[in-house]
Amino acid sequence: MLRRFRKVNLHRYARWIFPLLLAHASLAAPEVASWPMFRGSVDLAGVAQGPLREPLKLRWSFKTGGPVKSSAAIDANKVFVGSDDGAVYALDLATGKQLWSYKTGESVESSPLVLNGAVYVGSSGGQLYALDAATGALKWSYPCGDRILGAPNWTACATGDCILVGSYDNNVHCVDAATGKGVWTYDTGNFVNGAPAVAEGRVVFGGCDAKIHALAAADGKLLKEIEAGAYIAGSCAVKGKFAYAGHYGNQVVCADLAEGRIVWTFKASEQPFFSTPAVTETRVFIGGRDRKLYCLERASGKLVWAFQTQGIVDSSPVVCGDRVVCGSSDGRLYLVNIADGKPLWSYEIGKALTASPAVASGVVVIGAEDGSVYAFETAAKQ
Repeated sequence: MLRRFRKVNLHRYARWIFPLLLAHASLAAPEVASWPMFRGSVDLAGVAQGPLREPLKLRWSFKTGGPVKSSAAIDANKVFVGSDDGAVYALDLATGKQLWSYKTGESVESSPLVLNGAVYVGSSGGQLYALDAATGALKWSYPCGDRILGAPNWTACATGDCILVGSYDNNVHCVDAATGKGVWTYDTGNFVNGAPAVAEGRVVFGGCDAKIHALAAADGKLLKEIEAGAYIAGSCAVKGKFAYAGHYGNQVVCADLAEGRIVWTFKASEQPFFSTPAVTETRVFIGGRDRKLYCLERASGKLVWAFQTQGIVDSSPVVCGDRVVCGSSDGRLYLVNIADGKPLWSYEIGKALTASPAVASGVVVIGAEDGSVYAFETAAKQ
């Protein structure tokens, strides 16, 4: 009788017991980290999924042969990063162990983009490389006419997925992701140092021509050209129809891409901005060469708070819940409270941090000019 009761009930409830067991198993599976490109997403907003909690703890460090100005990408529990030693590295996210390296022969300040099993990255030799993410084997290389210091981005175009990259040959190049063949180019007349952003069918970037450009992603045709006031060394972050950037004229600007005009400007000192902003629904965060990390109202550009570091802040901040993480040339990585700009934690590496943090699944990865890549884990992982 008892056996029959168990048999009947197992049969009766199997249809909901087994799905629950499968759901529990999937919840217990390890989380796969992802920050697949500079600033984490194609709009370059610089916002990570999930919070960070202080204190952070050093998980590992990996030594390269030169300063690391490249900002890391994180995908499938691997870290991809360039070095001034002329190599691109793939590291294990858990341990920092080297998985492979690819030697370009020229310094790699460009930040990698990971897309569909390939790693795309530029070099100061003017080559855009596509590498196999699993092995580091070269898939193809595409020659630009001069240095590539900014990160690649991607968009859908007529041939499929396409890679976008700016160069010191004055152009933004659109390249077929599968073949490495050029699709279109757009000539700005001056250097393009930063990465192009992609949002709502637009490719948006600033350049040393002191303009914010909005192009049609499909064919590279100019949609809007907005005078920014000074050359833009960093990248634009885009939210809807608005682009946000800092420039060499010591200002942060918000541009309306639909109307083709500057909506607001912010100026706090006589020092320029090389950092790329992080943008949320209500706030804009950006580092300045006056040694400060700024928080501005997104709607108006009014100052909310400024956090003082001991060095210039070319590193681009990343928003992690109610915290913002950023590096400084004073050699420290900072975690700052978004509500009031108060420092919550810092770690002294000792050499300048000009690279920007990459954040995924509670892990912060950043390179330093001492030639090392560092990974920190949030308190929740301890």
